[in-house]
Amino acid sequence: MGAQITVTPMDYIRLLSDSFDYTKDALWGRWIRWLLLLISVVIFPFIYGYTVRVMSGTKPAPEPEGWIGLFVDGIKLIIITIAYMIPIWILTLIPLVAYGIPVPAGSEPLLSPEVGIIVALAFFALFLVAAIVVGILATFAMVRFSRTGRMGEAFRVGTLLAHIGEIGWLNVFVALVVLTVVVAIVEFALILVPLIGWLILVLLTPAFVIFSARYIALLYESAPAPA
Repeated sequence: MGAQITVTPMDYIRLLSDSFDYTKDALWGRWIRWLLLLISVVIFPFIYGYTVRVMSGTKPAPEPEGWIGLFVDGIKLIIITIAYMIPIWILTLIPLVAYGIPVPAGSEPLLSPEVGIIVALAFFALFLVAAIVVGILATFAMVRFSRTGRMGEAFRVGTLLAHIGEIGWLNVFVALVVLTVVVAIVEFALILVPLIGWLILVLLTPAFVIFSARYIALLYESAPAPA
């Protein structure tokens, strides 16, 4: 494994700037494309399929054509996402199941309140770490699938871990937080627009999708992907 890449604030700005320019070129003045993508958001496998094409590294942004292929790729991407979410769902269910186990009347609880709080906090910390790790893995898995066209590549966990390690887990985490915060701020600002804010937000959905997919693709390219 090579040396971990050093990422500076300017790198995050570059990712945001490139993604913005890419999105602007993809949609500005291309109203038919914008309309087709807006319709694809409603029939969501199509928009997922389009993100596959964006994350594949296609530049400039591709046309939304080959609709059967878009739909199939979208379904595959959804399956990959669900598969990576299963461990998180299991971790979510464990405390619910444990809470639902009946305690015989008159018996002492297995844990004292103090120990119970410590166990709950430890489990929450485990859940948080697992959610972050799985979220990052799933993100890179989606891009790897998009680049190779093979679903199996999305589940080569060792390869994904090596790639993320080259960029740096902290670097990837911060980059994804930056993306999340920027998108959230813009969406919140749009909602505050009187009367038509929600409409603007809906109309701009394709832009947010393309922007996020391009940003993630560039993050993936921060280090060469293992073979």
